[in-house]
Amino acid sequence: MNSNNQYRMENDPLGNIMVPNSAYYGSQTQRAVENFQISGIRLPRSFIKAQGIIKASAATVNVELAKLSPDMGQAIIQAAEEVIEGQWDAHFVVDIYQAGAGTSQNMNANEVIANRATEIMGGLQRIHPNDHVNMSQSTNDTFPSALNIAAVEMINKQLLPALTTLEQTFSHKADQFMPILKSGRTHLHDAVPIRLGQEFSGFTETISAVRRRLEERLDALYEIGLGGNAIGTKINLQPEYIPKVIQEVCTRTNQPFRQPTNIFAFMQNTSEPIRCMLTLKELAVHLIKITSDLRLLSSGPRTGLSEITLPSVQPGSTIMPGKVNPAILEMTHMVCCQVIGYETAIATAGIASQLEINVMMPMIAHTFLHSIDILSNAIQTLEVRCIRGIQANQEQCQKWMKESLSLVTGLSSKVGYDMASQIGMQADIENKSLKEILREKGLLTDEMLKAIDPKGMVE
Repeated sequence: MNSNNQYRMENDPLGNIMVPNSAYYGSQTQRAVENFQISGIRLPRSFIKAQGIIKASAATVNVELAKLSPDMGQAIIQAAEEVIEGQWDAHFVVDIYQAGAGTSQNMNANEVIANRATEIMGGLQRIHPNDHVNMSQSTNDTFPSALNIAAVEMINKQLLPALTTLEQTFSHKADQFMPILKSGRTHLHDAVPIRLGQEFSGFTETISAVRRRLEERLDALYEIGLGGNAIGTKINLQPEYIPKVIQEVCTRTNQPFRQPTNIFAFMQNTSEPIRCMLTLKELAVHLIKITSDLRLLSSGPRTGLSEITLPSVQPGSTIMPGKVNPAILEMTHMVCCQVIGYETAIATAGIASQLEINVMMPMIAHTFLHSIDILSNAIQTLEVRCIRGIQANQEQCQKWMKESLSLVTGLSSKVGYDMASQIGMQADIENKSLKEILREKGLLTDEMLKAIDPKGMVE
C-alpha cells in the first residue's frame, strides 16, 4: 500500500498495478479504468443486475455439479445476489467504450463478486475471479446473454407498459372526441371533413400495431447462449451445465429463457438487438409523426390551427411573457431523433461481426438498453403530462371546417368534377362561401346543401 493507505498493490499477467483500497474490483478493472477514460458513461443497472443473475446461476450449477465447493459457491451466490440488488453498483466503473466484446466489464463483475465473496468467507480462502466466479463461462457467451436478459426485463417492465397506457389514453381521447367534426388536411392544405376522434383513432392503432410488433420481437430475446463459452464449442463444460444454468436463470428471472437455435449463430452475430432496434426505430418514427401532428393541431393560440389545447407544463419563453410551448411534444421528438441515430449505430456495429464474435458488444449493449430506457421514460411522460390532458376546441374545429373549400368535393357526384372545381375556385377567388356561389348559379337546392354537409361526408 502507499503511504496514505489509499491504494493496494495487485498483480496480474501484465505485472503490478495500484488499485484503490476501498474498491471491490481488482487489477483488470483498474487497467480498464486507466485505459478507457472516454465518455464517463457506464452500462446501466439492468445490465449489472443481469451479470449478477448469470454469476449466481453459474455458481449454483457448478456447486450442483461438484465443480465448486459448497462454501465457496454459497459465498459467490451471496455476493452475486448483492450485485443483483444493486449494493455494489458504485464499483462497476468501466467505460462503455472499452476492450472489445466486453472483457473488461465481465472482469469487473468477476472481481467485485470474488473480493466480496472472499470477504464473506472471512478472508480465510481467496475466491479467484477467473477460476471460481467465471467458472464455466466466457465473456463471449455471458455478455450477449446479459444483454438479452437486461433487455427483456426493461421491455417487459418499462416499455411495453408505457406503450399500453399510451394506447389506452389515445383510445379514450378518440372516443371523447368522436362527436367533433373538423376539416381534414392533406399536404397541409384543406381536405374533406373528418372527426377529431377518427384522427385520434389513427394514433391509437399506430401505437397498438408497433406494440404488437415489439412483443413479437421480444420472443427472440429469450435466447441466451450461456455455455457457449469462447466460440460456441462448449469447451471445459459438463454436458449437464447448459440446461441447468439456463433453468436457473429462468427461476431467478421468472422468464422463459431458452438455448439458441444455433449457438454459433448466437456467438457470431448480434441479430436480435439489430432487429429489435428496427422496431424501436419504427416506434420513434411514428412518435415523431404523432407529436408533430399534435404540435400542428395545437399551434396558436391565436395565429395557428388551435383545434386542440395541450396542458401547460412550463413557461415557454425568456422574453415573451405568457408564452407556453408544446414542451413535452418537443422532448419526445428529441428522444426519437436520438433513437433513430442509435439504430444506425447498432447496425454499423453489427457489421463489425467477424468470424466467431462481434467485438462491439459493449457499445451495442449501451445503445440498445439506453434506447429502451429513454423511449420508455419519454412515452410515460408524454402520456401523463400531455396526452391525458388534451382538450378539444370544438368551436375552432367548426370554424375551419365551415371555411374549408374541400367541402366542394361533395358536389362532384352531383355536377361533375369540372363544375365542382369551378365552384370551389370561384368561392376562393371571390372570398365567398360555397352556398353563396351555388345561390348565384341557381344551384342552391336541398340536395346540393346535403351534398356539402360535413356530417354527411364523414358518415
